[in-house]
Amino acid sequence: MIRVVVVDDEALIRTGFQHILDAADDIEVVGAVPGGQAVRTVQETRPDVVLLDIRMPDVDGLTVLTDLLRLPHPPVVAMLTTFDMDEYVATALRSGAAGFLLKDTDPEELPYLVRALADGGAVLSSKVTRTVVDGYLGAGSQESAARSLDRLTDRERAVLVLIAEGLSNADIATRMHLSTGTVKDHVSAILTKLEVGGRVQAALLAERAGLLKPPRDEEAG
Repeated sequence: MIRVVVVDDEALIRTGFQHILDAADDIEVVGAVPGGQAVRTVQETRPDVVLLDIRMPDVDGLTVLTDLLRLPHPPVVAMLTTFDMDEYVATALRSGAAGFLLKDTDPEELPYLVRALADGGAVLSSKVTRTVVDGYLGAGSQESAARSLDRLTDRERAVLVLIAEGLSNADIATRMHLSTGTVKDHVSAILTKLEVGGRVQAALLAERAGLLKPPRDEEAG
């Protein structure tokens, strides 16, 4: 079972996420609390994944993130956000968050995203904004990012796309008909060649380089 704690200042959000996730056979919500109770709840329940509201009235989500990642056995933390929180999201990613997802995420996708987080995946909203990319990676052009990706083999580029889509190593292995060990080797090579510290930064670099397909609504517009 994947143990999850949901941290949000709105009871409706907490209840909604709990209802959706508890319906999955392999996920158990062991806590759904406001920000002020987050650290204590995580210490008591030892979840695998925490979904953390990035801005709350009683406590700063970024402070909670830092406190959670300092625990002896820190959980994987993804930030819950809305479209107007770009600068905070970039800060959270630099602070060690495993990704971010929107509060209006499709309910059918939510269990999948939690599984990806628990399995080491980097979860990013499909509508990654330029402010988030620039805020996390710093100033840079699409051309410079594309040149960075030139260091990768075709197979590594294919793996990078799947990393950016939030797939775990196991999911990538299944998709590409490879062993999990081979995927781990590719991921390690990608991070080394791109000179980045983790999957989130690699994913955002892929987005900046134009390696990802835009969301369908952007294509239509």
